[in-house]
Amino acid sequence: MEALNHLQSFVLSAESGSFSAAARRLGLTPAAVSKNVARLEGNLGLRLFQRSTRKLTLTEGGERFLQQVGGALETLQNAMTDVAGERGQPSGILKISMAPAFGRRYVLPLLGRFIERYPGVVPDCHFDNRHVDLIGQGFDVAIGGGIELTPGMVARQFGHAYIVATASPAFMQGRVMPQHPSELAQFDGVVRRSAGSGRLRSWILRDGQGGEGVAECRPRAILDDPEAMAQAAIDGLGVALLPTPHAQPHLRSGALIRLLPGWCADSGPLSIYYPSKKLLPAKTRVFVDFLLAQFEESGFAAQMQADSRRSD
Repeated sequence: MEALNHLQSFVLSAESGSFSAAARRLGLTPAAVSKNVARLEGNLGLRLFQRSTRKLTLTEGGERFLQQVGGALETLQNAMTDVAGERGQPSGILKISMAPAFGRRYVLPLLGRFIERYPGVVPDCHFDNRHVDLIGQGFDVAIGGGIELTPGMVARQFGHAYIVATASPAFMQGRVMPQHPSELAQFDGVVRRSAGSGRLRSWILRDGQGGEGVAECRPRAILDDPEAMAQAAIDGLGVALLPTPHAQPHLRSGALIRLLPGWCADSGPLSIYYPSKKLLPAKTRVFVDFLLAQFEESGFAAQMQADSRRSD
């Protein structure tokens, strides 16, 4: 088992390019990971890394050794994970990143069922509208959309998000319904500031038949959270261009109405992201499988469709 720990430290350090990142994934200190790699180098009689204060680089021998042991270590780790899972023993802290509004609405209601099924796993949920460095910051799972896939990451899609134009019935009372996205320029709007760039977001809406138009309102309020935007629109502050996960519940309840029902913008896939299947812990595997099954059972993907034939 000690040799396996040394190999794990080496492989994760090579994948992440840092002892610190490997330590976060293994639940060890960087010093312990460095010591494990040093012991492996001593046993092999081979230097695996060139070390500097800023960078960790594989030597030629280290690259060759990584190619040789990577697959075998993955097979061994998967076998151990499967055995542990069959005994019903997934356990440990599961570090999860998700957007605040999406997590509260769609993920938190499922956690009780997951904990009941896997009592040894403790979800550690981090809510942030900014994208995290999944591997570098030691997250087991991230949930949401628009996360850039980097080497060593896997994405499992469970739905697709679209941007639709919405407003409260009270706000639209006495106003003429727009027929084209360009006509939204006549309306006050609840607009979103991008958390990454700080710029105000605008969208190009398409009707599925070749038509398109820029959707921009007169900024009446600027917010950086889609659920807050939905609430502001419900309160009558103006038109809000919302992702379907945040729009559909309020459209179904009647608190918001859909403007331009034949038009939408593609906001991209919604996925569960996690480090590559190499050394995937049982706690991560069962959570990913559980969440995907729950989303499929609830018909989540179909609910998020911005079908041009529907106004809800």
